[in-house]
Amino acid sequence: MPQTIRLTVAQAIARWLAAQFIQIEGAEVRICGGGFGIFGHGNVPCLGEALYPLRDALPLYRGQNEQSMGFAAAAYAKYHLRRRFMFCTASAGPGTANLLTAAALAHANRLPMLMLCGDTFLTRLPDPVLQQLEHFGNPTLGVNDAFKAVSRYWDRITHPAQILQSLPAALATMLDPADCGPAFIGLPQDLQGWAWDYPVDFFARRLHRIRRQSPDALEIAEAAALLGQARRPLIIAGGGVQYSGAVEALTTFAEVHGIPVVETIAGRANLLATHPLNIGPLGVTGSDSANAVAKEADVILAVGTRLQDFTTGSWTVFAPDARLIGLNVGRHDAAKHQSLAVVGDARLGLEVLSEALLDHSAPAEWVTKAQAHRKTWDAYVAANVAHGNRPNSYAQAIGVVNALAHPRDRIVTAAGGLPAEVTANWRTLGIGTVDVEFGFSCMGYEIAGGWGARIAQSEAEPDRDTVVLVGDGSYLLMNSDIYSSVLTQKKLIVLVLDNGGFAVINKLQGNTGQPGFNNLIADCPTVPDPFAVDFEAHARAMGALAETVAGPAELGAAFQRAKAAPKTSVIVMQVDPHEGWTTQGHAWWEIGTPQVSASDRVREKHAEVEAGRAAQRAGL
Repeated sequence: MPQTIRLTVAQAIARWLAAQFIQIEGAEVRICGGGFGIFGHGNVPCLGEALYPLRDALPLYRGQNEQSMGFAAAAYAKYHLRRRFMFCTASAGPGTANLLTAAALAHANRLPMLMLCGDTFLTRLPDPVLQQLEHFGNPTLGVNDAFKAVSRYWDRITHPAQILQSLPAALATMLDPADCGPAFIGLPQDLQGWAWDYPVDFFARRLHRIRRQSPDALEIAEAAALLGQARRPLIIAGGGVQYSGAVEALTTFAEVHGIPVVETIAGRANLLATHPLNIGPLGVTGSDSANAVAKEADVILAVGTRLQDFTTGSWTVFAPDARLIGLNVGRHDAAKHQSLAVVGDARLGLEVLSEALLDHSAPAEWVTKAQAHRKTWDAYVAANVAHGNRPNSYAQAIGVVNALAHPRDRIVTAAGGLPAEVTANWRTLGIGTVDVEFGFSCMGYEIAGGWGARIAQSEAEPDRDTVVLVGDGSYLLMNSDIYSSVLTQKKLIVLVLDNGGFAVINKLQGNTGQPGFNNLIADCPTVPDPFAVDFEAHARAMGALAETVAGPAELGAAFQRAKAAPKTSVIVMQVDPHEGWTTQGHAWWEIGTPQVSASDRVREKHAEVEAGRAAQRAGL
């Protein structure tokens, strides 16, 4: 008979998580770096009791909001290139419901995150319980079922023995390169405390690895034949390049075969800004250089990208007859828009594709032309980030930070206007150091994601800084992890750029011919007396150091003070909501505009938007 140990379900889950390891750069570390938790009646009596004895092995960070806990967990996984994850635990009801947005973010970005959430009682004896949503015709349906749409793995445990299958299956999903994403496990409140005789072997220390799938030889041969015929080849480098550990392989491939490289938002730091084959960021928030080269390319090798509309300009940035090769570990992404699909690991795929190409190299004049485009773009960025006698802008603030940051400092931003401005204007100083959350374009990620990234960074690069760039709109939406960072001594540098509301959406509103309405605080008809928030005082109230600067001329010294400070520092600077936006580098982006309107201006802008559709690769 196998040896057993009697444990509650919650105790068994915690003990099993603590026993799972992975090898990273020669060191064996726990795959689960710990968790973020807010306890309530649905998880504190049992799961809380189970986690307490393992508080050193699985450090538990107490969040201020379940949604921000999920953002922090996503940023932690992104920093560790999906090789490690954090769990989030929330109580039954609204605590769990608050995790939905974060789960969607992790799902869109293909990031591992484990959610251990309370659920209603299996016995149903006390029904309806506090915070239960009753569905009269289906008593099994509840809030947790909503996570089926935003999870890669979903389960509700109804018997203690089920975790013997469910936990390994959830971990396998989170470590799978193609299916990676959030895993949700619902834990009924009574079942968490039920005991069972578990096999001792289930809790034995186990070392895992992430699978590297070799691409099919015939797919490689076909891709090599197509790429070998190209006169104007181009590589799109996505975030999957970093997750595969393929940065060196990508760089070598581009250099050996003389192919220009453009980056997606997620792949923004695959190459240093100074690399001669780095032609710039591609797409709607990209660069004139990358978009010009993409428009002329005849064969495009898309590596580790899901080809989101901001990358493809809603499929207008490529020539109508350009051929695509999709090298991706996920079949779904590799085959998009009738790409010649090469399904496999990015690093292995680039290596064998390079071998198949032998010494083939793209025409030198093509590379020279691409580099000339990049040189022109660099000159534009230099002028764009310079400050002088003009209104404060995002670009100026980015330029100041860029000039003073350490190459290994991590830059975090999301949503609003900052992703576009950072993508266009930030000159990459270190590989993998830029986290622009734009997979789900989620406001509120910035500070919470910065906290999660800093937790991860403090494990690997404790002497470096995590720098968060956030607008006033996102700050007001979710700022409590400034307090979290101070409490846990995970220092952040937070730059709050205040433009008086949702300025980038106000800009879009204006660009579609409409008057300012309900985006800038000053344009809200229900706000009779607009006033500015004292962000400095607010940050100080959460224990951070804080100061306000008048403009970029003062920002540099403030940033240096923040770098020298021992704890989280918040710097506030007002920027103009109308002037100073990056005006070049934008590709067409499909948006819905009114076909009928009483406004001549709206009708005019509708016609302009629709005119851009002529370049769209519809149906391909």
